[in-house]
Amino acid sequence: MSSFGSSPIPTPANEPVRDYAPGSPERARIEVELDRQLAAKIEVPLVIGGEKITTGNTREMVMPHRHSHVTGIAHQAGEAEVAKALAEAELARGPWAAMPFEDRAAIFLRAARLLEDEFRDQLNAATMLGQSKTVYQAEIDSACELIDFFRFNVHYLERIYAEQPISPGSAVWNRVEYRPLDGFVFAITPFNFTSIAANLPAAPALCGNTVIWKPASTSILSGHYIMELFEAAGLPPGVINFLPGSSSVVGPSIMGDARLGGIHFTGSTSTFKTLWRQASDNLDRYRAYPRLVGETGGKDFVVAHPSADLETLSVALLRGAFEYQGQKCSAASRAYIPDSLWPALRERLAAGIAELKMGDVRDFSNFLGAVIDKNAFADHKGAIDAAKAAVGAGVKEVLGGEYDDSEGYFVRPTIIVANEPDYPTMVEELFGPILSIYVYPEAEFEQTLQLCDKSSPYALTGAIFAQDRAAVVTAVEQLRFAAGNFYINDKPTGAVVGQQPFGGGRASGTNDKAGSMWNLIRWLSPRTIKENFAPARDWRYPFLG
Repeated sequence: MSSFGSSPIPTPANEPVRDYAPGSPERARIEVELDRQLAAKIEVPLVIGGEKITTGNTREMVMPHRHSHVTGIAHQAGEAEVAKALAEAELARGPWAAMPFEDRAAIFLRAARLLEDEFRDQLNAATMLGQSKTVYQAEIDSACELIDFFRFNVHYLERIYAEQPISPGSAVWNRVEYRPLDGFVFAITPFNFTSIAANLPAAPALCGNTVIWKPASTSILSGHYIMELFEAAGLPPGVINFLPGSSSVVGPSIMGDARLGGIHFTGSTSTFKTLWRQASDNLDRYRAYPRLVGETGGKDFVVAHPSADLETLSVALLRGAFEYQGQKCSAASRAYIPDSLWPALRERLAAGIAELKMGDVRDFSNFLGAVIDKNAFADHKGAIDAAKAAVGAGVKEVLGGEYDDSEGYFVRPTIIVANEPDYPTMVEELFGPILSIYVYPEAEFEQTLQLCDKSSPYALTGAIFAQDRAAVVTAVEQLRFAAGNFYINDKPTGAVVGQQPFGGGRASGTNDKAGSMWNLIRWLSPRTIKENFAPARDWRYPFLG
């Protein structure tokens, strides 16, 4: 339990997003770094207890938008490395938990400062090449949001530490010590956001926990630079252990270890359910009940009222559905449009997806890159092919729908207009550049809200577009549990740390709100301490007299 004394740090400001306009200095720098990394062919080791370990069991790292190009090789963990990571996390646990908050905080504040300048181009370029993000999407993610996570987490944790019980009179002092968990944290991170990949191990570590971090196999390049950033910021060895490898090798030993204190996860709903079942099966083995924090799938919606503004609605759908190839857990994936607006909106959307340029992210004129790998490509291709085959039955029409994996895993922006609200792409997660639309009778707005609420098991993000305030009020009320992040006249993507704490419920996760106090409190185990300065000297109570 500590704070910055009488001078708490001020509330951070969000890191400004650089625009990388032609001729700008930031554009010139990132182009140089992209060329450097493109030619580098690096070798990524595991990092366990501060030691860089090569195992000889490697996998190639390729660019999704040019899958013939290998950016390097990544070493994979085996059972011996998992055992070593468990041992090193335990060895570092005591000293790290004992380190004063100010000193732990300083490490992550330094990481934010380093990322603001000398690491910015490195991490942005790695995110672009390894995860096929445009420069602007990478800047928002791997630079700005990650800087915000580091700075706001420190601010929020200080506020938590300051929350103390009352101590009536002068005889008793009550206080709460915010301890780390009684064990290590297992961080399992996704490919789609570099900031999330760094925050999932960093947030528990800031709270005094040691962490074993398993990154997604398709984002190891950016993970490597994150570990270099942590090292440069002064993170002690063993606090965060970087363990790329197969889930079937890494997972069971970690999940079965008695010292597991918590799981910090972002990924698919099915994987999180598997982890929860494994934790349940191992309950008798654990030293303490592990904390399970997960942000999982989504089938994020946009509902338009007949009073919606067409221009803002069309822009929100184009950006919300197709930025970063729809590979955001918050991406607009289904929309409910009144029949009175559909003809004009269809015209705008058809023109928009035709104009969205797609290709190599090093070409800054491209709006989209490639989907992450061949498995994702196959899923999207299958959904598009099925929709085309269903035209005249479950599907009215398909707009766009082209794909090509000859050079990169490219899927053009696609709009599937469904005849029924329960058509598979209206209810099942796709995680790609595919937007499904159901056109409803204008008079059935409230019935459509009920459809939206009940059609999908997910509840991550959603939006209502309406100029009629009564319609907004109705939507906010009827969709209360349909989304953890709800937007009014805005796309359902783009949550900003410190402004819109992010997370959802139902099949979308535990809604512990990344980048907020609500997430950090999950990595703490409070201990209440009462100190009595005037203890009783007689066992008799007055009522006995």
